[in-house]
Amino acid sequence: MASNKMIIYQVFTRLYGNKNVTRHEDGTLAENGCGKLNDFTPKSLKAIKEMGVSHIWYTGVIRHASQTDYTQYGIPKQHAAVVKGKAGSPYAITDYYDIDPDLAENVEQRMQEFEALVERTHKAGLKVIIDFVPNHVARQYHSICKPQGVKDLGEEDNPQNGFDPQNNFYYCPGQRFHPYFDLYHGEAEEYDEEPAKATGNDCFHNAPGMNDWYETVKLNYGVDYYAGGVGHFNPIPNTWDKMTEILLYWAAKGVDGFRCDMAEMVPAAFWHWATDKVKYRYPECVFIGEVYNPGEYRNYLGAGFDYLYDKVGMYDTVRSVICNQQSAHAITGAWQQTDDIKQHMLYFLENHDEQRVASDFFAGDGRKGIPGLVVSALLQQNPLMIYFGQEYGERGMDKEGFSGCDGRTTIFDYWSVDTMVRAANRKYTIREKYIYDMYCKVMTLAQKEKAITQGEMFDLMYANGHLQRQYAFIRKHGTEAILVVANFADQATTVSVNIPAHAFDYLGLSEKNAQVTDLLTDTKSRLHFKRDEAVQVEVPENGAAILKFRV
Repeated sequence: MASNKMIIYQVFTRLYGNKNVTRHEDGTLAENGCGKLNDFTPKSLKAIKEMGVSHIWYTGVIRHASQTDYTQYGIPKQHAAVVKGKAGSPYAITDYYDIDPDLAENVEQRMQEFEALVERTHKAGLKVIIDFVPNHVARQYHSICKPQGVKDLGEEDNPQNGFDPQNNFYYCPGQRFHPYFDLYHGEAEEYDEEPAKATGNDCFHNAPGMNDWYETVKLNYGVDYYAGGVGHFNPIPNTWDKMTEILLYWAAKGVDGFRCDMAEMVPAAFWHWATDKVKYRYPECVFIGEVYNPGEYRNYLGAGFDYLYDKVGMYDTVRSVICNQQSAHAITGAWQQTDDIKQHMLYFLENHDEQRVASDFFAGDGRKGIPGLVVSALLQQNPLMIYFGQEYGERGMDKEGFSGCDGRTTIFDYWSVDTMVRAANRKYTIREKYIYDMYCKVMTLAQKEKAITQGEMFDLMYANGHLQRQYAFIRKHGTEAILVVANFADQATTVSVNIPAHAFDYLGLSEKNAQVTDLLTDTKSRLHFKRDEAVQVEVPENGAAILKFRV
């Protein structure tokens, strides 16, 4: 069992250090500014570590499509018609072997700046995670930084074949790329692609729409979608070799793990092959998969993934409880669905794809997410992820440009994040400081308390049918136990929590009059624990009681 809980701090690298508050909608790099790799100073990394974080996921560091012109540095220009937003999506990669120039203070030294960031991060006692985007690349992908002897994606393809297991892309032979939008987008010449390549979201014709991932092209792992998804894996498809070499390239630079974008859109057979090769050389390397189909969870874990997103189970359920759309009892059903693989499920309340808890589209107030954080962080031994700004109650209600006002922090535009700017200047609001303090306390407890990192869990909800806006469970390791009661209600209350005899037997608890310490407030009180009887627990509004006692 792990002695420490993995807690991932996802940071959108381009936005993190940008302190320009004069930005405007759809602004350019020159107008709105951009965060840099060097903004992650030893001081800022130390502060992140002290929150209880173990890993940083630097989102969007590999070079991707952008409307900013870097041709003076020998970097190919991207056509604006196939770039989403001025800054572009970090999931439309243009060179798997390059660092995005926006993030460098010295563009010509961008790889060295990344290597220095990895070194600083490790010196701070943190591990590094970056994106691996295996399903698709930018329409104008072209590597200028690939190692000597490496063939570029598509370089040896036969585009006259719609599908060939040794091609890197899928093609529409004899057809030009002809989407349902303007191919000039303000440029002198229209974007031209012939034959058209299949689009990233499994759009296998030449005319994707605005709601498709039109800025990307689908990579070919030997699956013939034109023939119903038949796999051709012997001999090994060329794409398998190329993509595995990319993983090994970054692992050799000290990257400790990969968050694998849309992993389930790539065959599990590839993952089994690739993770085996990477872990042979780098046994501690971690693979985190973005997989949304619960029916595929065990398949992808068997293929070498260490952790998978628990989005459609725990995230969706906790969100609905926070929004008072379901009873807190629904959380029990959510964790039970993955109980056999619970150590491998990654819990979260926010990431770059999801709406901010504090947004008008979710809870409207970051404080309302605190009981959800308590449950997500303390219920199991499995990892937790938070998204930068979440710890301050960032609202994500800006209208940044391509992104629009949708409750998410933009991944397409040059922008700055208000809460992060205030935090950097230590000008928090009272609300932001309260949320931050609660996050630090809960995440630190999740990292340090053995009952959380190594202990058993007993869900008390089956014996507490009267609880609708509260969720109660016990964690226990050795002689230490923690009773957790999370309160999703907007009012403070005193709740009766029944402790069934089965909990005593399963956890090895003793009937006793115990001194309990609330780990959030450091206040002490006494509770009488007796089989099949209730204890009275005071819980604050949108908060929790985390009561530690000796058994």
